Amino acid sequence: MRPYLNFSDDELNSLLLQGSEAAFDEIYNRYWKRLYNEAFRRLHDSELSEEVVQDIFIDLWASRDRKEIGHLQSYLMTAVRYQVFMIYNKNKKLPYFEEPLDYIQCPEGADSGCFEKDLIAAVQLWLSHQPEKRREIFRLRYLEQMSTREISEELKISQKTVQNQLNGSQSSLRSSISKLLTVFLIFLFQ
Repeated sequence: MRPYLNFSDDELNSLLLQGSEAAFDEIYNRYWKRLYNEAFRRLHDSELSEEVVQDIFIDLWASRDRKEIGHLQSYLMTAVRYQVFMIYNKNKKLPYFEEPLDYIQCPEGADSGCFEKDLIAAVQLWLSHQPEKRREIFRLRYLEQMSTREISEELKISQKTVQNQLNGSQSSLRSSISKLLTVFLIFLFQ
């Protein structure tokens, strides 16, 4: 039985500040799956996503009497994004962009703001500074959804050349987006 099932987040947060384990359990039950899904969407690793969520709840309980939490859901979602950022920072790399434009999404939460347009503009700016052949290969692969074989046939170049150009594109784009994300994350977590 969940005694705090019908309590609001604010009420649960107040009870958590007083050390209520039942309130903590309700917060856990209410948000665990959502936080896990958010972590998994960013990490694509089930075990690592579970660790992220567990660490967030351990920290929430351990510092329950020291944290001022205005909006519980926003706090928890921001904590997921922060933990994911720390994992990327620790590994000194951003996630592998198999399909770079798949990662252009608005963060959740009304107070987190939306940087989708800025990110798309950054990708377009990056693309405009690429050599013509790389631009064309990038467009065919990611916007036209063509395979490397189809691109090589269309442009009459080897598949190896297509793969090399795509690898160069991904590396360059990752670096460009990394700078934008760093600025965004610094702004987000201030």
